Amino acid sequence: MNKIRVALIEDHDLTRVGIKIALQQKEDIEVVGEAANAADGIRLLKTLHPDIAIVDIGLPDKDGIELTRDVKALTTGEEGVKVLILTLRDNKEAVLAAFAAGADSYCMKDIKFDNLPEAVRVTYNGNAWIDPAIARIVLQQAQQNPLKTEMTAETKSPVQNSEKIGSEEDLIDPYTLTERELEVLQLIVEGCSNAVIAERLYITVGTVKTHVRNILNKLCADDRTQAAVRALRSGLVG
Repeated sequence: MNKIRVALIEDHDLTRVGIKIALQQKEDIEVVGEAANAADGIRLLKTLHPDIAIVDIGLPDKDGIELTRDVKALTTGEEGVKVLILTLRDNKEAVLAAFAAGADSYCMKDIKFDNLPEAVRVTYNGNAWIDPAIARIVLQQAQQNPLKTEMTAETKSPVQNSEKIGSEEDLIDPYTLTERELEVLQLIVEGCSNAVIAERLYITVGTVKTHVRNILNKLCADDRTQAAVRALRSGLVG
């Protein structure tokens, strides 16, 4: 089995160790290198050519967004290194700048450990993982500029990322989902895990998984993030 090769570029030692532990527990993911600053990170990527670089925005020597732009300039096309931003910044400026620089996915550092490997897999497979915490920002940008693409072929704008995740059919009949499924969907959009959803709705985790599976099927979504964006687009949840 070919493993997904990941490089970590994060200056906080404990955070970097935590990410490494979360990823190395999965058989299909291998952490091939680590760096605590942008300069070492770029050298690492040139040497190891990983599939994915997990990049922190707040690096000591260079902003992670600038580093993302540098990484994307190294190689282009399907063989290039994919960038997964992992940060505490959820403001509009940081999110849009990251995608404009060519970031493939955007995760908050409070992401659940179980969700981080999934974000890596989604990114590796050529799709964008957008944290529910910033999905509204990407959606709003797409709605404001539905046909506008300012970036070059070497980069991807927030519009492109959101369109990749979203559907051409923005309107979804709310009656497609049951009342309980809408409640679960709302909590998915808020970024809640299955365990939290079960606790909030006083149901079992197994029941939550069944609802989530039904929601994905009804929304024709591949994962929770895609379902969240489609739900926001269609106005199913607020």
